[in-house]
Amino acid sequence: MDNFIFSINVTIPIFLVMLLGWGLRQVGMLNENFVTVANKFNFDVTLPVMLFQNISSVDIQETFDFSYVLFCAGASTVCFWMIWGAAKLFIKNWYMTGAFVQASFRSSAAVMGLAFIENLYGKSAMGPLMIIGAVPLYNIYSVIVLTFEGQEQSDYSGKIREACINILKNPIIISIFLGLFVSLCNLDFPMLVDKTIGSIASTATPLALITLGAGFEGKKALAKIKPTLAASMVKLVLQPALLLPAAAAMGFTGEKMIGILIMLASPTTPSCYIMAKNMNNDGTLTASIVVMTTLLASFTLTGWIFLLRTLGLI
Repeated sequence: MDNFIFSINVTIPIFLVMLLGWGLRQVGMLNENFVTVANKFNFDVTLPVMLFQNISSVDIQETFDFSYVLFCAGASTVCFWMIWGAAKLFIKNWYMTGAFVQASFRSSAAVMGLAFIENLYGKSAMGPLMIIGAVPLYNIYSVIVLTFEGQEQSDYSGKIREACINILKNPIIISIFLGLFVSLCNLDFPMLVDKTIGSIASTATPLALITLGAGFEGKKALAKIKPTLAASMVKLVLQPALLLPAAAAMGFTGEKMIGILIMLASPTTPSCYIMAKNMNNDGTLTASIVVMTTLLASFTLTGWIFLLRTLGLI
């Protein structure tokens, strides 16, 4: 019961903030222009600043675990290519493919992951290490699949060039590597700079959730309920079922195992919606998957935590 209450306390407030955004849109306080501008602001400013703060504040040299980071990177890679391959076989509507793949493999590692790990273990270096291993690849792979599947084109050389350009200029990827540079160089910013970064970073999650709720189109989402449920099953059940045993076999326990669980089985990150909208992919399906996985995660994550505790892995 404690695990269930803990999961509810993490996931339901996130859903309620989305619901607030949706309600404000219904009463006319927020409009489509707000959604468009806020999505761009989140993508270009608040989310990159939040990731920069998370990574730059950790002493990477002292806490770095190569095998752990490698596992997170490898698991993310396996999930991405398997899901994309399956989607190409089973999804007939090409426009849905990019959104489905991104939302099925990409977790809320930064937004929810650190909250889960810190609630269980206090201040931890394993969350940022998981972010280093997974989040750059989340963004690189997302750029690739959204570039290739967002438009029905046959010019693959042009798509490859476009994907490379999008990866190089992706603000989230840039912020992660800047955070790594600052951490490795042990740079210490003045308090004035730290407070400014902290203020901007603190707006990332609530603004992203409100924007997602405001942009959620319920009637259109209901028309896509089957791919939404399929993606939610992949995200919350199939990924952890396939890869948590591998993590246990490699000897990962405690906060490392929780970091891997969050990477594999947490809800789809709201930044999926922001990226899908900014790259002209199916934002409606993406928003639907984010909402559905957030609702279901309190139950599925509780089940995974109970299982891991029963097996003595956390």
